[in-house]
Amino acid sequence: MSGKVVAILGATGVVGQQMLQCLEERNYPVERLVPMASPRSVGKTIAFAGEQVPVQLAEPDAFEGVDIVLGAAGDGTAKALLPEAVKRGAVCVDNSHAFRMDEDVPLVIPEINGDDVKWHNGIISNPNCATIIGLVPLWPLHQAAGLKRIIASTYQAASGAGKPGLDELVREMNCVAAGEPVGETKPFAYQLAANLIPQISSFKDDDYTDEELKMGREGRKIMHLPELRVNCTCVRVPVMRSHSESITAEFERPITPDEAREILSTAPGIKVVDDIANLRYPMPLETSDQDLIFVGRIRRDTSAPDDVNALTLFCCGDQIRKGAATNAVQIAELLLD
Repeated sequence: MSGKVVAILGATGVVGQQMLQCLEERNYPVERLVPMASPRSVGKTIAFAGEQVPVQLAEPDAFEGVDIVLGAAGDGTAKALLPEAVKRGAVCVDNSHAFRMDEDVPLVIPEINGDDVKWHNGIISNPNCATIIGLVPLWPLHQAAGLKRIIASTYQAASGAGKPGLDELVREMNCVAAGEPVGETKPFAYQLAANLIPQISSFKDDDYTDEELKMGREGRKIMHLPELRVNCTCVRVPVMRSHSESITAEFERPITPDEAREILSTAPGIKVVDDIANLRYPMPLETSDQDLIFVGRIRRDTSAPDDVNALTLFCCGDQIRKGAATNAVQIAELLLD
């Protein structure tokens, strides 16, 4: 297998750094690495494959000779630079929101719709982290019973706001432990330590946030289910890493909790952790720093009428890895084929 010239746009950020680690862990055939970042990071070096690689300025000409771009920058940077990379012959796998809902851009979770990479026009989008974590376990259940409706509540870690979110939670926890005032709480609207914030991103239609609307919009595109109904509430929680989700799913055909466990036990990217007798269920502490989505608390929705087929489950996954970096590298692996 021939090696690829791989660029990481936003290489010094949390997701960019995780992409580097995932490339090494998965033995992706990197012939040459081109880490790119803003002017303030130029001149720094990044450790990769036993070498120190200098960070280059993220600008159009830097993409000359690049085969694959993994995008870990914000929407504005992605919109400005990734089309320039495509013009120079690169294929871009982008983690920003910039292109996700464009009709000519595949939105891909490899365990679900990996074949969609075949119709890309130079850019492939990585879905939102909460979308990935929720849909990976829902997809095999959909294949068995036909998914109709999702009601989800997400419990999203501070690291979902990047390194500033992680640093702020640590600072606030230290203040709370010392009995000191927390003061300014950016990037969060309120203190997160010892608190929950039922808002992630800005409010949009019908008083839903943009983060809450993503699961429906992205889920319909990824699963090719234009009629899928989704209701989502997103909450920021004082957890360092790994998002959690409580999901009630309605299906066209009957499916029991035992059948769901059996299906999920052999589905790719999933680990069933569902043993209430021994108090075993998914938790952020156990899902951090690895790539599987843990699924448990699988039970019948007892609020549903007898003629409605619905299950409730709880899942957790590392949103920096599978929810972002690992998913992007998996897409890049599909491009090797």
